[in-house]
Amino acid sequence: MTDAFAVRLERDIVRVSGPDAATYLQGQLSQDVQSLPNDACAYTFVLQPQGKVDAWFRITRLAEDSFVCDVDAGYGSVIVTRLLRFKLRVKVDIELLPWQFVAVRGVASSDIDGAALGASISVPVTWGGTQGVDLLGPAVALPAGVGAGDADAYETWRVAVGMPAMGPELDESTIPAEAGVVDISVSFTKGCYTGQELVARVDSRGNRTPRKLRRVVLPPGLQAAPGATLSAEDGHEVGVLTSVGGPFALAYLRREVEPPATVTLAGHSVNIEVLPTP
Repeated sequence: MTDAFAVRLERDIVRVSGPDAATYLQGQLSQDVQSLPNDACAYTFVLQPQGKVDAWFRITRLAEDSFVCDVDAGYGSVIVTRLLRFKLRVKVDIELLPWQFVAVRGVASSDIDGAALGASISVPVTWGGTQGVDLLGPAVALPAGVGAGDADAYETWRVAVGMPAMGPELDESTIPAEAGVVDISVSFTKGCYTGQELVARVDSRGNRTPRKLRRVVLPPGLQAAPGATLSAEDGHEVGVLTSVGGPFALAYLRREVEPPATVTLAGHSVNIEVLPTP
């Protein structure tokens, strides 16, 4: 169970609005945004034409013609540039917003009055069985009565629940099916979108990719860092750590390592698990 904490995070916020916003996004994102109700949110990819990742983020529909995207820091400009690239003869405005982002964990979303704290958007968080809420707005206060956390506390939570991040786990070389979030980020019933062909082809083959993102259970006392290699019994490399937080790490493992499994990290045996359900 996550100890309660609240932390102000650096996270980029992008607004997409205008009469053609829903139609345009429907052809650019992997998620079925046209079917998204007002005030609802979903995770989605925006992909390169070849089907690899430009960005993975959460999108919230504020109104019929207004959407807000929140993404890991430094990737808001990637979304803006990518969406502007194919913006031809459509009435859509795309802009970075100077909003704040507060993450609350270990507290039920119903116990946090986001509007009273200045949030324009309050998103319940249930990832990996978590209780929590994310608050977005021009000026958001930290909730009283919840201990102040820091970036390390958030990172420990993120790694424990198996949430990938842009940079460590997702970049321009990533195939969406590798990261374990296709089920919550891709619609296979909507119409065409940029990059769809690779996603559909991999899905038709059972999502068999050369590597998969997995959770690594670290034994007490083992100091590990991103970039450390994981090896099989015979010594050949089978994976690399991408993120470390508390007793867990995330790593991309070769397809041959099927959880539950045991591999070697810095001379220690470590257990490999599938990612928790988002």
